[in-house]
Amino acid sequence: MLDTSLDFTYSFPAVRGIQAGREYYIAMCRLKLIPKIFMFDEEEVPPEYRSQRVINKSRIPSIAQYMIENPDEYVFSSLTASIDGEIKFVPFDDRPTSQIGQLIVSMDARFLINDGQHRRAAIEEALKQRAEFGDETISVVFFKDAKLQRSQQMFADLNKHAVNTTRSIGILYDFRDPLALATKEIVHKNHFLRQFVDAESPTLAQLSPKLYTLSSIYSTMKNLLRKTKSQTVSVEEVEVALTFWDKLYQTIPEWRMIAAKELAAAKLRSTYITGFSVFLEAVGLIAASLYFDHKDTSFSKLDGLSGIDWTKSNPQWVGRALSNAGRVSNSLESVRLTSNKIKMQLNIPLNEDDQKYESKLS
Repeated sequence: MLDTSLDFTYSFPAVRGIQAGREYYIAMCRLKLIPKIFMFDEEEVPPEYRSQRVINKSRIPSIAQYMIENPDEYVFSSLTASIDGEIKFVPFDDRPTSQIGQLIVSMDARFLINDGQHRRAAIEEALKQRAEFGDETISVVFFKDAKLQRSQQMFADLNKHAVNTTRSIGILYDFRDPLALATKEIVHKNHFLRQFVDAESPTLAQLSPKLYTLSSIYSTMKNLLRKTKSQTVSVEEVEVALTFWDKLYQTIPEWRMIAAKELAAAKLRSTYITGFSVFLEAVGLIAASLYFDHKDTSFSKLDGLSGIDWTKSNPQWVGRALSNAGRVSNSLESVRLTSNKIKMQLNIPLNEDDQKYESKLS
């Protein structure tokens, strides 16, 4: 039994629980201890002899920067770790059912992260720049180590049912990214978008009554305002965006038919390319060119959109918005080539970048 009187131990305030007949402990751990006590498996060890995946080092800077830029708001979920060594749980009172106490761990014990290795590395990186993080805490779920096979199964079980949030949900719940805020403001203020934008789904079901995903509107806003994530969006730029979306509603007859319930969103998607993100993002690029390069602040050139044949059966979209097999494509190249074709129809000159994409098509 572990001698709790020894100086060479770690002590964590903890709550004891039971899962699958095994004890586990939820403890508070200071951030400055995280890099010191939690280990990674060596990358050169073959996968079958590791208990977790090799860390993706490219993810670390962005997670660390998230902490540094949001010192009063950052949130991390619990780490999950196994302890290979002597441990003892000491309740705060003498009741046999007491589940609150101190988790005492020998300093000779080995801690192995089962879930959260990227958070651990990001914490270490953030501490180098802001040492004051060290006295803050993160919750850690500790299990008594049951050797390699059990640790590997824990990793598989912890990640088996994990589902990443959709891009649209990420935008919807993001209150730090100015472009996400501007996108949500536009959707709220534009009557058509407010009715026909799905704020949650990554893609639309075939019979969905919605027309676009929130992420499609966000991508179009990036093109329109020539912004990247986290760049400031001014009040004037929001007004520019509102003008753009109003202009689109005025010039796309299918949109007005949908608003008047003369056309179903599903029918639009099955017949026209105007029901897809490739169209929105392409027109966003054109609008940016009109606004920034040609000083057309009212987007008057977009009036010509109403005279374009947007049907999927129109062969001019093949190799651009449509693949050779007739499927809608939303790749960057498809967006650029679709934008080029629309520019040609609106008599807007192609710039140097546009010409490069046309050369690829040829």
